[in-house]
Amino acid sequence: MSDVSTIIRYLKKQHVLSVCCGNNETVWCANCFYVFDETSMAFWIMTEAETRHGALMMQQPQVAGTVSGQTKTVMLIKGIQFLGTAHLLQGEQEQRARAAYCQRFPVARTVLAPLWEIRLDEIKMTDNTLGFGKKNHWLRNTEESR
Repeated sequence: MSDVSTIIRYLKKQHVLSVCCGNNETVWCANCFYVFDETSMAFWIMTEAETRHGALMMQQPQVAGTVSGQTKTVMLIKGIQFLGTAHLLQGEQEQRARAAYCQRFPVARTVLAPLWEIRLDEIKMTDNTLGFGKKNHWLRNTEESR
């Protein structure tokens, strides 16, 4: 199995990410439910632009973050670190993302908050189930066409 297929399979099983954003004065992290879109290698999240992390992403769209499970055994640790660029979705892209988001999280049907895309540029996955410290990597500039 390739690095990218291992990463995609893991990201589709999870549903919460931590996104870290900042500007010249401050940094902030927030946990968000997500849908992973493998076609565009992007996360879709729902959050208001007025939240602290939303306001920071509007000012500076480059973000970093993590996705991880909660295991008590070090040899079972799996997790993702990522870099990407966040932007508000609009039009058909927003409609497609909202349909997928509401299908995964039905409670979101009652929320009018905007949807964002975090377009991934780099992913590093640690997977200790394959051996302690085993890493899988993906870079957009080398995997654009997958």
